[in-house]
Amino acid sequence: MSMVDLIVGLQWGDEGKGKIVDLVAKNYDIVIRSQGGHNAGHTVVVDGKKYALHLLPSGVLNPNAINVIANGVVVYPPQLIKEIKNFDKDIKNKLFISDKAHMILDTHIAIDKAREKLRGKNAIGTTGRGIGPAYADKIARVGVRMGELKNIDRLLEKLEHYYEMNKGYFEYLDIEIPNMDDLKKELQEWQNELGCNIIDTTKYLWDNFDKNMLLEGAQATLLDVDHGTYPYVTSSNTIASGALTGSGIPPKKLNKVIGIAKAYTTRVGNGPFPTEDLSEAGDKIRAQGAEFGTTTGRPRRCGWFDVVAAKYAVTLNSCDEVAIMKLDVLDGFDKVKVCVAYERDGERLDYFPSDLEGIKPIYVEFDGWEKSAGITKFEDLPENAKKYIEFLEEKIDCHIKYVSTGPDRNATIIR
Repeated sequence: MSMVDLIVGLQWGDEGKGKIVDLVAKNYDIVIRSQGGHNAGHTVVVDGKKYALHLLPSGVLNPNAINVIANGVVVYPPQLIKEIKNFDKDIKNKLFISDKAHMILDTHIAIDKAREKLRGKNAIGTTGRGIGPAYADKIARVGVRMGELKNIDRLLEKLEHYYEMNKGYFEYLDIEIPNMDDLKKELQEWQNELGCNIIDTTKYLWDNFDKNMLLEGAQATLLDVDHGTYPYVTSSNTIASGALTGSGIPPKKLNKVIGIAKAYTTRVGNGPFPTEDLSEAGDKIRAQGAEFGTTTGRPRRCGWFDVVAAKYAVTLNSCDEVAIMKLDVLDGFDKVKVCVAYERDGERLDYFPSDLEGIKPIYVEFDGWEKSAGITKFEDLPENAKKYIEFLEEKIDCHIKYVSTGPDRNATIIR
């Protein structure tokens, strides 16, 4: 029987979703990217070779899978063209782009950077890739969709009106309006490179419900614009229900939700982070985990696993199973902490509140372990590592099916 499964991040992103998508993609005929833009970065390692994906679905490494960039994604064509060229030419024959996906323009990127600069100490920590402004134009109903590349002259008329309408705003932000002749050449280049891949992907997916599909979101639950740590969030709905909106998949077609979390927690950019560790332990996690952004290269903030946040995310996404990534990064620690509750103003909180102001973590400690790296059977893990995984499983109330013990595809325990 055909199925539609979904993979979703349970923390603040960078959990290692790309590896799990790549690992399970062989079971699927179609892999779908449902939201976000090139602010996302999935790193996949196959046979020692590292691939950094920003727009292409992680299924591109499966020679048999069709890859779909669905309507909920915002696409920066130069980045997509660049990624396609990093792979063999056959990738273009296995890629479809939604005609309803919105386009990121260079002016969106300029707006993003200018607004972040104006925020000063209140900066969100955006990647400056134009994601927010592109989604803002989408909601304001003045955005440009990928399907509009099929009629360049009509698109140029629309963009001329757009730039004229926002002239004062661009002047205020000191952003130069593009020359229309130069813009036309650029749009034609995008049309030449991507035009044959742009289709109605909603209809395509509906026509192929007899095939197995995998939905892959970008970012993660705690960055969801509605349910994350607002305003320090991304500009789209990153949770399971958002993936359905972002792809046109009907809710009753969804079979299984796989949540992804690291064995610890990281965050990029500003915003609350209850279990952040600013001591040598946090530095050690960053060093051992190579915690630097795939997209930006920025060092990630590092800390301990947060059960409260993880259980919130498991419930919000209705997870059927969970993958715990990068367990091996915790090798060599004398003690490993887990946050099991919060405290605020003397009150214990066992739920994830909408406002994390003044929250302090309540920890339990585990004895550390050595040599979990590369292990592929649960029974072969160090005893303390097994206890750690079993404790997390009990506290988040969801089966931990996958445990990653290294960056390579094969360094994975399947329980």
